[in-house]
Amino acid sequence: MKKNLQSAFNTRQYMVSQDFELYYYNDHDLPKVALHSHNYYEFYFFLEGDISIQIGKEIFPVKHGDLLLVPPKLPHRPVFHSQDSPYRRFVFWISQEYYCHLQQLSPDYVYLMDYVRTNKKYIFHNDLIVFNTIQSKIVRLLEEMHSQRFGRDTQISLCVNDLILYLNRLVYEQNAPVSQSKRLDLYQQLIGYIEEHLNENLSLEAIAREFYVSKYHIAHIFKDRLGMSVHQYIMKKRLELCREAILGKDSITEIYQSLGFCDYSSFYRAFKKEFGVSPKEYRDMQTIKYD
Repeated sequence: MKKNLQSAFNTRQYMVSQDFELYYYNDHDLPKVALHSHNYYEFYFFLEGDISIQIGKEIFPVKHGDLLLVPPKLPHRPVFHSQDSPYRRFVFWISQEYYCHLQQLSPDYVYLMDYVRTNKKYIFHNDLIVFNTIQSKIVRLLEEMHSQRFGRDTQISLCVNDLILYLNRLVYEQNAPVSQSKRLDLYQQLIGYIEEHLNENLSLEAIAREFYVSKYHIAHIFKDRLGMSVHQYIMKKRLELCREAILGKDSITEIYQSLGFCDYSSFYRAFKKEFGVSPKEYRDMQTIKYD
């Protein structure tokens, strides 16, 4: 079902909700924006536009997939270089009260917000695969916020926490000391390696060479832990990412080629077998109407 999840841009710099607010903006010819600040955390997910972002006294160039987090009371603004392309982004606000609520649930939920305040690092770059996962979670949350389905409020809470925890884990793993990964057992290392290299050659032989263990040992681990082969697991993960990426702007050809499928026919067969519809049919069913 197609839905229009876009919000009309307004200059309001205060929150109406007590906890959080989420918007998708797609604007043309916006007037110059003055430096401003607010009393909540602003997560900013950049999609498209010829702009930079000023935070404090520093100006950051941005590209598709970038995440910026602006803590309370820090001046910031977009700097427009041209208005030739649309200015598209997701904006996610979290109140300081909701920050305290999350902190009480678990410090894991506020690692990123604390990291930004302490280290004064405000921008995080993401590759296509990671950002497609982020965008998928945001779109799912937006759909719930615009729906009237049974369990809506409960599902919204789950989606918000899932998105926030994913962002925290993402940044934590970028900054975690090497000793953390050394403590992982072989199965966890294999899973992590596969998820980070889904667009590369992931034959059983190549993985075995990477970890200096027998390919038969790796095969046994997967069969014992997951009840499936390494190839089946990799195929499922690639297809899940393809399904998420199809919700974005990239062509289906770019998506399947970026995730290790050699040709469209093999991708088509695998996708239809896994999800019951073709890639194009899935996009037609799920496409978000951004315009």
